[in-house]
Amino acid sequence: MGHGGNVIAELTADHREVEEMFAQIESQPVGHPERRQLVDQLTSELVRHSVAEEMHLYPSVRRYVPDGDELADKELADHGRVERMLKNLEERDAGDPEFNDLVAKLKFEVASHVREEEAELFPKLTASCSPEELDTLGQLVRRAKETAPTRPHPSLPDTPPANKLLAPGAGLVDRVRDLLSSRDSSS
Repeated sequence: MGHGGNVIAELTADHREVEEMFAQIESQPVGHPERRQLVDQLTSELVRHSVAEEMHLYPSVRRYVPDGDELADKELADHGRVERMLKNLEERDAGDPEFNDLVAKLKFEVASHVREEEAELFPKLTASCSPEELDTLGQLVRRAKETAPTRPHPSLPDTPPANKLLAPGAGLVDRVRDLLSSRDSSS
């Protein structure tokens, strides 16, 4: 986590990490307990990434990109679907018959979101913002990921100002839960 660079470089590096995590999950035998641990790490990464985007990227898309409201709303809807899948997955162990189906659906949804973001949103934001603004956004995103929740919270607000107020508190509670349950959220 915390790759450096502007917001596009930061979030693209996150995308590649998530792709690698899916590959690690798929390399484990079906039902193997390691799959559960890897899904927990993936969940933590996806939630932190999503919260940071919701706090800083999408408000900037709304502000700077033509038709940014429509684009940001679509991205937020994608995040909502992914977060509900993560919540459903959180309640299952690797031996659950639905576990593998949920992981496959999650991978498809995340891959689709990443493709759209990298092909449409990132180029539009790059064309609409100065390099300095993109660098500042990168710093804000990195900071947000440090305090963001590590578990899915589909009922938390996903737009400012409420998400900026509530996400760090939920992140603190999640980190305490992670510590008490020995769940690794430091990936």
